[in-house]
Amino acid sequence: MTKKKIILRASLLTLVLIISAFKTADTDPKKPLYMNASAKVEDRVKDLMSRMTLEDKVWQMCQYVGLEHMKAAEAKIKPEELAKNDALGFYPGLRSDDIAKLTTEGKIGSFLHVVTPEEANELQKLAQQSPLKIPLLIGIDAIHGNGLYEGATIYPSPITQAATWNDALIELSSQETAAEMRATGSHWSFTPNIDVLRDPRWGRTGETFGEDPYLVGNMGIATIKGLQSDDFGPDNVIACAKHLIAGSQSVNGINSSPTDVSKRTLFEMFLPPYRRAVREANVYSIMAAHNEVAGVPAHMDEYMMNDVMRDRWGFDGFFVSDWNDVSRIANWHHVARDFKEASLFSVRAGLDMHMHGPKFDEYIVALVKEGKLDEARVNYACEKILTTKFKLGLFENPFIDLEEQKETAFAKAHQKTALEQARQAIVLQKNNGILPLAKLVPSGAEVTKNKKIFITGPNANNQTILGDWASPQPEENVVTMYEGIKKVGEKYGYDVTYFDSGDRSKKMKDNDIKTAVEKATEADITILVLGENSFRHDWKNKTTGENVDRATLALSGKQMKLANQILNLGKPVIVVYVSGSPIAEPTLEKRAKAVLNTWEPGSFGGQATAEIIFGEVNPSGKLPVTIPRSVGQLQMVYNHKPTTYIHKYNTEKKVPLHPFGFGLSYTTFEMSAPRLSKLTFDNASDIITVSVDVTNKGKMDGDEVVQLYIRDKVSSFTRPVKELKAYKRVSLKAGETKTVELKLTGESLAFYDKDYNFVIEEGDFTIMTGNSSHKKSLQETTLTATKHLQIAE
Repeated sequence: MTKKKIILRASLLTLVLIISAFKTADTDPKKPLYMNASAKVEDRVKDLMSRMTLEDKVWQMCQYVGLEHMKAAEAKIKPEELAKNDALGFYPGLRSDDIAKLTTEGKIGSFLHVVTPEEANELQKLAQQSPLKIPLLIGIDAIHGNGLYEGATIYPSPITQAATWNDALIELSSQETAAEMRATGSHWSFTPNIDVLRDPRWGRTGETFGEDPYLVGNMGIATIKGLQSDDFGPDNVIACAKHLIAGSQSVNGINSSPTDVSKRTLFEMFLPPYRRAVREANVYSIMAAHNEVAGVPAHMDEYMMNDVMRDRWGFDGFFVSDWNDVSRIANWHHVARDFKEASLFSVRAGLDMHMHGPKFDEYIVALVKEGKLDEARVNYACEKILTTKFKLGLFENPFIDLEEQKETAFAKAHQKTALEQARQAIVLQKNNGILPLAKLVPSGAEVTKNKKIFITGPNANNQTILGDWASPQPEENVVTMYEGIKKVGEKYGYDVTYFDSGDRSKKMKDNDIKTAVEKATEADITILVLGENSFRHDWKNKTTGENVDRATLALSGKQMKLANQILNLGKPVIVVYVSGSPIAEPTLEKRAKAVLNTWEPGSFGGQATAEIIFGEVNPSGKLPVTIPRSVGQLQMVYNHKPTTYIHKYNTEKKVPLHPFGFGLSYTTFEMSAPRLSKLTFDNASDIITVSVDVTNKGKMDGDEVVQLYIRDKVSSFTRPVKELKAYKRVSLKAGETKTVELKLTGESLAFYDKDYNFVIEEGDFTIMTGNSSHKKSLQETTLTATKHLQIAE
């Protein structure tokens, strides 16, 4: 919304507020209209705002960390460490009892990182002591389940979910996450991360849905719809699309570093998921990014927040800052003199809520009174935040039923969804005939002869499978890789043993490696569980995750030393990766008999992996990223521009280790060439049906993911050599054939012209279908756009 529109709206709002106040006084002098649950939300908001001072409104824009979080942070970090810490926070000079007092005075509108329902209830009780009794909006990073709560269902991490290529399953897990959040007192999830990954060195790779804007957009929409429903209410939470914009392609792969990309790259690669989150899913909050783009810090980027998101695409929610990033406009970016001026730049540009802490409220009030900031911006922000609280039903019931909460967390249905996601996400990257392992005896029969499986590696028997944004969970709620393989393996006649060769890759010791090799000598098969560690509670040992970026895509620590020595024994080795970041180890994959990429598979990762290893489940995951051969190949993405590989590297191949969309199966699928419902695209409203026959030619039932890509043969600006535009997961019994139908719309073909209109240019498009983005996997036909068309965004 432009400044003029905000000022006009604020003036009208002020008039309505005055009228509302008089109406309320006439009809029910004892009960304010805003406390009337049967009144319309917009009327309740207007009535409440008519009773609020400027200060009251600004306080709604303020978010603080929870009291228990403060106490823990005070014990772990020093005040001088606060500026660079994005996980722990407290407020020097303010103790937890001071924050409690501010809450009773109505001077805090929101909290984050309130983990338990008991603390949530206590804070809401404090808020009920405030003059206007406005409840608190409590937010938390429920990125893949309500993971900061001990006892939650931990679903696979977002990059893992993306590997399912199953939007409906992501929407279901998000619905369940919303239920678990509400049961613990949270109303706002800081997800989905719809950054389009363009540099896998970035430690936050595991939080993303991969490298393709269409796949990321679909997964983002599924997450938002699952959390918010069509129009969020008392059973839902609000979602938060983040981070606006392009932090996933910083100049050096490091979180918060500058991004320097063109406007065209922003509109082609990074903004499409945000446009769709707003237009198709009505996301109600958006978080600004740590980084700058072309010299403008995201937290003061008026073009992005107002011109693009509000005015162009109709965003009707509110913007929230990321952790401490308003003050960093001055302290890090040095484009404001101090925190006060940074607050001015940020709120004037469109920011509505500050995460986190004191001083912001004082500065905003002062800036309004000094005439430097229009009060219309404060009214707009307050209105959006209060609307959220009313629609979520917080004025009627801000409290949690502790007994009901116990039945919701880690519910059986939620466990089932988490397991199914893990099954569908695991990608079989190599199989030299060893998998699935033979069942030596029928299930339940007497074992007559055992084969020995030896398991080792840093991720074999711990909770690294949970991924980032998850606190340690009760042991009985997590099936580790060793536990899952042992249970299923013994059922089929295998003797399964484990040795801890070091469960932190950076601390692996030569003596433990030597012992592991000795034990592998005695085994028939070794399963190496390797990868990276994004444990949020174990910062010193993290090797990926938020603020732990990678200068290599190779395995960390002494993992390759362990792998090479065991491979040198000449016995079969199966490699299982556990990591939110891609692993590029071509030599390891060449020598291993099989490679399973489980990503970060969540609470039941060990069970899902075991089911695949022993053939109870047929692997069907597909890569949501391109896996390079080395860090030297970066940038390595499937949707590159035409001249990217005109020339060669001196010492490296120019093809990836594994292409985007790739994943093997235990059966063989055959696909027909694509058939189009018509060969021309004539009108903006046209929908072209693309039909593909898929046959399971093998002896095992399985799932395949049919993928559809396009290429604009000639365009006025360069376009990628391939662009994903549709996909569908299909289940086929052995020998079965099904016809899969995919849709192409005007949006599928359109791109931005010189004036950034969304258009289809006249000419031919190559339509490609197959089971990965690799050229040999695709079959082609041609669709012709008969005229120039403008497409509604």
